[in-house]
Amino acid sequence: MKDKIVLAEDEPITRMDISEMLISSGYDVVGKAADGLQAVDLCRIYKPDLVIMDIKMPKLDGIQASKILIDENIVDAIVMLTAYSGSEFIDKVKEVGAIGYIVKPIDERNLIPQIEIAISKGKEIRNIRNEIIEAKDTAKNIKIIHQAKEILMDKYSLKENDAYRQIRKLSMDGQKSILETSTRLVRKYRKANKNA
Repeated sequence: MKDKIVLAEDEPITRMDISEMLISSGYDVVGKAADGLQAVDLCRIYKPDLVIMDIKMPKLDGIQASKILIDENIVDAIVMLTAYSGSEFIDKVKEVGAIGYIVKPIDERNLIPQIEIAISKGKEIRNIRNEIIEAKDTAKNIKIIHQAKEILMDKYSLKENDAYRQIRKLSMDGQKSILETSTRLVRKYRKANKNA
């Protein structure tokens, strides 16, 4: 499956040239924007793997548009385009969280390696984000099971292993997962204590 790219560039000829370079290199240019607002809208629709964003654009500049995309977690990677290579632009790009920075004029020899690397880094970042979410979920689930064990240990003076065995038995009897059983126990306990 081809990587999806949204291209935001207010200069029509430059936009067409870059689009042709990308398409001839096997990328799927799913959207072309002439300003930052249009770029954000296209990204919300297509959820691209990469956005190539010109810094100087009407309505909403590339920095502001990139900030929205990153805050809303819409895209995995952004590469900024600019005719300027001054440190004030580079600092702004770093602050917003873009992965790459290309100075115009652009040729295919310089563009494609930057795009390859940015897409690869974007996918790595997405995987790390997903791993963090999974780790948080796992930690939350372990905490619920632990709370359920503590409730049974306290209520029936059980040892930890016996409390866990009891949860396992309840989950098998009810044909529910240990997490579902533990969640039900914790909720029931909290409800009883709230009403007491």
